[in-house]
Amino acid sequence: MESTWVNQAIDKIEADFQRSADTHLIKLDIPCLTSVDIYLKDESTHPTGSLKHRLARSLFLYGLCNGWINQDTPIIESSSGSTAVSEAYFARLLGLPFIAVMPKTTAKRKIEQIEFYGGRCHFVDHSCQIYAESQRLADELSGHYMDQFTYAERATDWRGNNNIANSIFEQMQREPFPIPTWIVMSPGTGGTSATIGRYIRYQRETTKLCAVDPENSVFFDYYHSRDPKLTCENGSKIEGIGRPRVEPSFIPGVVDHMVKIEDAASIATIYWLEQLIGRKAGPSTGTNLYGALQLATQMQDANQQGSIVTLLCDGGERYLDTYYDAQWVEHNIGDISQYQQKLTEFNQTGRLD
Repeated sequence: MESTWVNQAIDKIEADFQRSADTHLIKLDIPCLTSVDIYLKDESTHPTGSLKHRLARSLFLYGLCNGWINQDTPIIESSSGSTAVSEAYFARLLGLPFIAVMPKTTAKRKIEQIEFYGGRCHFVDHSCQIYAESQRLADELSGHYMDQFTYAERATDWRGNNNIANSIFEQMQREPFPIPTWIVMSPGTGGTSATIGRYIRYQRETTKLCAVDPENSVFFDYYHSRDPKLTCENGSKIEGIGRPRVEPSFIPGVVDHMVKIEDAASIATIYWLEQLIGRKAGPSTGTNLYGALQLATQMQDANQQGSIVTLLCDGGERYLDTYYDAQWVEHNIGDISQYQQKLTEFNQTGRLD
């Protein structure tokens, strides 16, 4: 009976995948960039509205195939929101109870979405507490702790199988510069950057991977020092990316270049992007895009032509009471006017100085 249920669970997830179309690749209309094209892979169009839909599907299949998830197994996850929303969706699909362990500061809209899919939110005071509390709950309830931060890099088939990297390269085939010069990604677990970086190497592409890290995250320092014991006291203010410790799924060896992006720059960029495409995007998209604009500036200065692909990780509707609220931004992020001015000047010059 147990194997029958697992087979049926895998069938349900695979059927859900077959009902889902691929996500769009949006070419940005930026007249000041005369030799560099920038694209956004729009992951907000997944059924649960974010890049993490891919990860959640992979983690459930990984758990099922490893014998960790069976009928009535409670699913527990450490998540600041988007992964938990997507995992709650798949847990409901399989009829399993789901608990998300998250900081109290998580956006209200994400909490509502988790609860919409039947999940329960369990709050902690600081992001560094989510790991131990998730394991404690899993032990107490005889459940399975998904542990996205450990298993993200190994649950996804990075060789192909329509993963996000495979999709990007196929969608770029008819563009003026079909092989991207850069792909830009901000790590949260590190799973997506691992998938993209490994795929690039496996396919022997010339594309380079740039990872962009927000403030209050150790990934940038770890990339340069390779010290796995690094920690930082405060958690990232850019929800969904950056971590206070080195996560097992972040693989620095697949990253070609890494930069630190100030939080004020990330938020200014999502406002700039809204004026460009008429849509709101989440804060991690701002981190990604600001890094892409920096690279575009460098390419133009070097008289280099090419393309840059980055990710629109989720929509901004989840953040109306935070990153799109001026008072909240002033209190939690600070003055963003300096970067708004830089982006205004960029529109005229094509330079992000």
